[in-house]
Parts: sequence; C-alpha cells; structure tokens
Amino acid sequence: MGGDTGGAEVVTGPVCSAKGCRAPAGFALVWNNPRLHTPDREKVWTACPAHRASLSDHLAARSFLRRVDPLP
Repeated sequence: MGGDTGGAEVVTGPVCSAKGCRAPAGFALVWNNPRLHTPDREKVWTACPAHRASLSDHLAARSFLRRVDPLP
C-alpha cells in the first residue's frame, strides 16, 4: 500500500485534458458555451504543449474559446 506507481511518472500539478493524455499541462484554455453559461462564467481545460493546438481548435470551431493562458 506504499507509493508504488508501477514505474509510471507521477504528475503532481495540472495534467492535460486531452483524452488519454497524462502529461503535465502548460496552458489553460479558458472557454464558455454561451448557450449554457452566463457571460461571466469561465470554464478551463488544461493542455500540454502537444495538445494545445488541437484542444484550442476544437473549442474555437464552436466559438467557445476565449483565450489561452500559460500556466505558472
């Protein structure tokens, strides 16, 4: 019951929101679905550098993407 992770890397900060990706996130994709959310409501997906473009494109195609912020 110790801390054995089976050799997998343990990520302690935000991880990428892309399906199946467990890489550390470097970006916050801030979005809002205007049909469901009030204008002041902001939702956030996190993205690693490899998935930043594809996740941003997915949100932008639906006019949901507001901005992409680097994570500290």
